[in-house]
Amino acid sequence: MNIYRKRAAQRIALVSVILAAIGSPVAWLVSRENAEEEIVSFAIEESRRPLAFLNEVEAPEVDKMRLAQDGANALAGGIFDIAEIYDARGKKLAEQSSPTGSRIESLLSHHERPAYRDAYYENKAIVFDGQERNAIRVFVPLFDNQRQLLGYFEGVRLIPKWQITQISSDASIVALMVAIASLLSGLTIYPVVAYLSRENERKTKEIFSSHISMMEALGRAIAKRDSDTGAHNYRVAWMSAKMGERIGLSGEPMQGLIIGSFLHDVGKIGIPDAILLKPGKHSDDEMHIMRTHVAHGEEIVHGAGWLPSVAAVVAAHHEKWNGEGYPRGLKGAGIPLEARIFAIVDVFDALCSKRPYKEPFSFEQAVDILKQGAGNHFDPELLDVFLEMAADIHATISTLNEEQIRSLLRESMTRHFVISQ
Repeated sequence: MNIYRKRAAQRIALVSVILAAIGSPVAWLVSRENAEEEIVSFAIEESRRPLAFLNEVEAPEVDKMRLAQDGANALAGGIFDIAEIYDARGKKLAEQSSPTGSRIESLLSHHERPAYRDAYYENKAIVFDGQERNAIRVFVPLFDNQRQLLGYFEGVRLIPKWQITQISSDASIVALMVAIASLLSGLTIYPVVAYLSRENERKTKEIFSSHISMMEALGRAIAKRDSDTGAHNYRVAWMSAKMGERIGLSGEPMQGLIIGSFLHDVGKIGIPDAILLKPGKHSDDEMHIMRTHVAHGEEIVHGAGWLPSVAAVVAAHHEKWNGEGYPRGLKGAGIPLEARIFAIVDVFDALCSKRPYKEPFSFEQAVDILKQGAGNHFDPELLDVFLEMAADIHATISTLNEEQIRSLLRESMTRHFVISQ
């Protein structure tokens, strides 16, 4: 499985599990609360019918007391265990309890004279017969058709065990359905993400191929004019990648380092043949023109839309740690990291390679010359890193031809440009 699709699958699975883990308890609680509210709504509705006598404004007080007691008796013998009826001033007209209500009344908190305008309820956990049970207490203001307050009804219901079991069972089913829905959503989403990942991979490979094609086309153009740069470009780009990996570079900085190292001398396309191919020493004027290849290179890579770190290598690969390089005289950490890496591998490869004007130096000679440049030409810390790798790098590239080193570079670029498999 492609690593990005694998990561996507893992993340979708994780999110689905988290949603299930969070959603299920929430769904359980909401379902349980809704069930309780349904019980309360039913209880409130049932309480209104026996108390219709309160609408009879002209009824004698004695009759109201009797009718209130009849209503309380009916309610306490039905869905409530305790029923209390009050008039509009909060005076208690009647009270009745079932046997269960009489036993739980002492477990309930007392309250002030009723004076509320909206119905509400309380759910209190109590210990009844050695078991934890729930007692729901409802508070209901009673109004006539003109919203005039007629009185109050307060009732207590001990929820039966069977109802608690039913509520918990229904809530558990809802919670399970939410968990299953969360997991199924993840399974449904994954194919879409996998498709998008494949498309992204395909486009990434297309971009990678276009980068390679453009990079190698420019490399061939340089090599046509300066035969020393062909294999050299592949070697320094591969060595830069190895060193970048050692210090932990990745992503765009690593990509820019590789491309910038390969194209470091792309600006030589703009240098006249008489100067570029001159076998002897250049005059001061010729050297001035030769150094303009850096500016030409910057223009080329900027125009091609390469990553910023590509231009950093091309623009600063002749800068020196002590500030005596060109074209800007940058110094120390003011030189981009990618250019400081490249400067070391570029000189190392030049020393170890055969050129028309010299034979290759031995590995030991090349290392000694690099050490002499520490703190002057090269970043001393980066040089120490390179010297730890130098023997292995030299052993690898010293026996390879251009095509073989090209293959090595492609392997490095595949790791850093293309989605890993």
